[in-house]
Amino acid sequence: MMKNEFFITLLKTFGLILLMSGSTAAAPAATVEQNLRAHVTKLAGEIGERNIWRPRALRGAADYIRATWQAQGYRVAAHEYRLDNQSWANLEIARPGNSRPAEIVVIGAHYDTVPGSPGANDNGSGVAALLEIARCFAARRPDRSVRFVAFVNEEPPFFRTGRMGSRIYAGAARERGEDIRAMLSLETIGYYSDEPGSQSYPPLFGLFYPGYPERGNFVAFVSNLRSRALLEKTATAFHAATDFPAAGIATFAFIPGVDWSDHGSFWRHGYPALMVTDTALYRYPHYHSSEDTPDKVNYGALARVTQGLCAVVEALAHVE
Repeated sequence: MMKNEFFITLLKTFGLILLMSGSTAAAPAATVEQNLRAHVTKLAGEIGERNIWRPRALRGAADYIRATWQAQGYRVAAHEYRLDNQSWANLEIARPGNSRPAEIVVIGAHYDTVPGSPGANDNGSGVAALLEIARCFAARRPDRSVRFVAFVNEEPPFFRTGRMGSRIYAGAARERGEDIRAMLSLETIGYYSDEPGSQSYPPLFGLFYPGYPERGNFVAFVSNLRSRALLEKTATAFHAATDFPAAGIATFAFIPGVDWSDHGSFWRHGYPALMVTDTALYRYPHYHSSEDTPDKVNYGALARVTQGLCAVVEALAHVE
């Protein structure tokens, strides 16, 4: 049996892809790494904490995302909604599909932070990857339409409520009857460690999935059971494009952390979705703290993950 077939068999049988072989040490393309570093430095180093209590910073982050996309040649749509007598916006760009334009792939990341944190990894890393993947798609004509969305107000007090930007977006998409075939949420993807014991897991996780990795040197793809087919295709495409270590799991939404980002909003409205993550609080020692600064991000690893995700989006947008 080929190695790729082995991993997919594990996924189908147990809901789990074991750690894929690879190394975090290989050098990525220099331009990708430089761009990612510049984006995180701007968001977390210059703009800093960004949320409704820091409205100027939150709008500054939106302005930076908009300007970056416009420089890439995109037309940016601002989907605004009212919240506490103010207007906030999910920002969207798109590459229209060539043969199946009504079928949609959504790639998203939230650009706000928790109070007290500059948010380099959470979620400057996800936004940086979103911007860079959009750059790599600027001249492509995919079969399916591809949307890139920067979501506002993911963090508390809006977290897992109807006032999250992604909840508003997904609900509107469902009301319009949009055919979203896949949604990827890029959530805290910039921290990796080869140190033994650097990876932890939710309580009782080992009862469902024994033999999980103890080193936090992999990127994780996390889906609910209904999105298992999307997880399989995503993991396969990533594994074919890069040898960066990766793990995937289709599991129960009640496990703490599994629905803790914008993909959960799409699950709620019946769309297949998954989260791409470094596992956040289960690995990152500076999670939701003032120490979540740009120097904590592993830009070489983030660049390799981003390049792998470019291939994933291309595969999801391709009709076989």
